[in-house]
Amino acid sequence: MQLVSPARTPRERPENLAERIYQQLKDDIFEFRLLPGDRFSEGEVAERMAVSRTPVRQALYRLEREGYLEVYFRSGWQVRPFDFHYFEELYEVRIVLELEAVRRLCERAPGELPAPLEALRRTWLVEESQRLQDGRAVSLLDERFHCQLVEATGNREMARLHAEVSEKIRIIRRLDFTQGPRVAATYAEHGQILGAILSRRNEEAQRLLRTHIEVSKAEVRKITLHMLHSARQRSAAPLP
Repeated sequence: MQLVSPARTPRERPENLAERIYQQLKDDIFEFRLLPGDRFSEGEVAERMAVSRTPVRQALYRLEREGYLEVYFRSGWQVRPFDFHYFEELYEVRIVLELEAVRRLCERAPGELPAPLEALRRTWLVEESQRLQDGRAVSLLDERFHCQLVEATGNREMARLHAEVSEKIRIIRRLDFTQGPRVAATYAEHGQILGAILSRRNEEAQRLLRTHIEVSKAEVRKITLHMLHSARQRSAAPLP
């Protein structure tokens, strides 16, 4: 288990410390410093991070509620084993919500663009010289693109459910942007989807959106398997 300790400021409030530990542990899981199946105790985390067990426990239970960890009351904590079937189901829910959002947007009467769509147009329908190249930044923009499509329908419950699904798949979805060509492809594909929506071409917009998500899903599965294999090899290597 390779953890990075969060920097603690003088007289930091307990709730702020718990938040810092939560964010650091979550980042350790996302970056595969904590591997699926890794087991550890509250005491080990507290010792490595030089903090008391109370904020550690708060952070761990929050991660457990969000599905990243499993707790075993007699043997500590475990990073939830990677379950691609679980992620497949989340992607299916995401596709259903987004396709319905596209249908509703395409059926709207012509007029002013909903604010989220106008924001997306300014972000994605730009000259190549104006495109971001940083994978992490584009990953965040990509998630906002899909969330804003659903938000543009005006249905707050749809948007809330979609945001929850997006949070759960972020751990693998962001890996799509570790490959340079996928950044360029994302700009092109988002532009095509937006163009079809703005022109009220529902069937085309839905087809483009489904293909875009399916290609991304296949890519992140391949990258995840490779990264897990590499991370396990590093963790198993003898120390020099």
